[in-house]
Amino acid sequence: MATILGAAIGVERDLRRRPAGIRTSAFVCLATALFTIVSNQLAHLWGDSSATRIASNIVQGVGFLGAGAILKDSAGLIGMTTAATIFVEAAIGMAAGGGMFGVAASATGIVLFGLIVLSWAAEKFNVKSHAILFRFTTSHVDSVATEIQQLMAALHVMTKHFRVSMAGTNSIVEFEAEVNSRQQQQIVQQLNRQGVLTEVISMESRQE
Repeated sequence: MATILGAAIGVERDLRRRPAGIRTSAFVCLATALFTIVSNQLAHLWGDSSATRIASNIVQGVGFLGAGAILKDSAGLIGMTTAATIFVEAAIGMAAGGGMFGVAASATGIVLFGLIVLSWAAEKFNVKSHAILFRFTTSHVDSVATEIQQLMAALHVMTKHFRVSMAGTNSIVEFEAEVNSRQQQQIVQQLNRQGVLTEVISMESRQE
């Protein structure tokens, strides 16, 4: 039961090309379920009154596993959703291992709702921000750089790694920013014109 529920979450992760896919998710749920079952059986076998001793340490172990999924780069912390998913998968496995199949199945449904429906809603209503690399190639670098700074200030968006470089007779202005879909569209519409080559590179695939 734990393996099936973990694999169901892993399917969503694999479809979105995120870490901790089908095998990882299934194994996390299976392992925590087995630890819970073994902890309970050993407690009865040896007459130990603490049947939750092994299970209580699962949380710490999964915490280290989740921490390994979190990295820090120029865009900030990445892998937070993956780490949180691994953590809740462990809880689902423990619930299944403890025989609480209804709880485990319900939790799996809630996780999938959060990963699929809430993610879609965030995209639909322009709530979720994405890490985007903007690159503008132009021969009028001074005017474009000034316009970019004014535009980003008006949108209340902070830029990272703002830099200007040369490419032959043209100049390249590029920077990174966390923007939603509406803000991205505004930036491109205002700066994309004749004499300015606009490139928008999504860094979103590394974010979750």
